Amino acid sequence: MQTHNKKRIEMIVEAPLEGRLVRLLEDLKVKGYTIVSAHAGQGLEGSWRRSGLVGDAGHMIVLICIVDPARSDELVKRLHDFMENRIGIINIADVTVIRDEHF
Repeated sequence: MQTHNKKRIEMIVEAPLEGRLVRLLEDLKVKGYTIVSAHAGQGLEGSWRRSGLVGDAGHMIVLICIVDPARSDELVKRLHDFMENRIGIINIADVTVIRDEHF
């Protein structure tokens, strides 16, 4: 079985940013992504929980995409610029996939 090296980019951001992030990924021709709801966590400002919040204010999501390493620098730069004055984190990891054509 052949494997292929890729970059996994994961972001935890406020839910109201979802639409703008999706448009950014589409503009950069990212082939796929996954968005999941974050229910609770802890950060510099302390602990937080989704339960009890009204609307999307304070609601966090996790956006995950896997891209070819040759494209990751541009994507990470654009995401960093987007997040510069917003709440959230971005992490990047090396991953190995078995279906190269998906990314």
